[in-house]
Amino acid sequence: MKVILNADVKHLGEEGDVKVVANGYYRNFLFPRNLAVPYNEATVAYFESRKAEIEAKKDAKRQASASLKEKLEALALEITMPAGTNGKLYGAVTSQSVMDLLAKQGFEIERKKIEIPGLAIKSTGNYKLTIKLYEAQTAEVHLSVKAQEEKAAEGEKKADKKAKAEPETEAKAE
Repeated sequence: MKVILNADVKHLGEEGDVKVVANGYYRNFLFPRNLAVPYNEATVAYFESRKAEIEAKKDAKRQASASLKEKLEALALEITMPAGTNGKLYGAVTSQSVMDLLAKQGFEIERKKIEIPGLAIKSTGNYKLTIKLYEAQTAEVHLSVKAQEEKAAEGEKKADKKAKAEPETEAKAE
């Protein structure tokens, strides 16, 4: 069935786009939510009259995306995680942790739009992340993953204290 989208629909298209969809998809999802209208002369004429308004919305999204791209590319992210002596992380840096880091900086970006090389970062170093923006625009963000040194030193101190305490308790037991 040929339809004209009344609003932006994820994974389908934007407002004003003409799409061919299954009858059931239109009847059970798009139509009840007022996301699309059937393609006919009346709806085509209606969307032709709104064409300038729709293009203005798309242009505003493009400009917002361009300014967001500039801000993101100027940003240098740094994350500190617990790691072994060889630089291998005990956990991993995922798109969720990058999204949380960006949220602290004031950026609201969906987790699915963040592309990490190899799906997750598992060692310390410098990485380039790709963030998908509007249409085909992408931004490259630099991420520096560093090892957390204080926690490892504290863990060694605790282990030393336990080792020293155990012989004393064994001597008392004898």
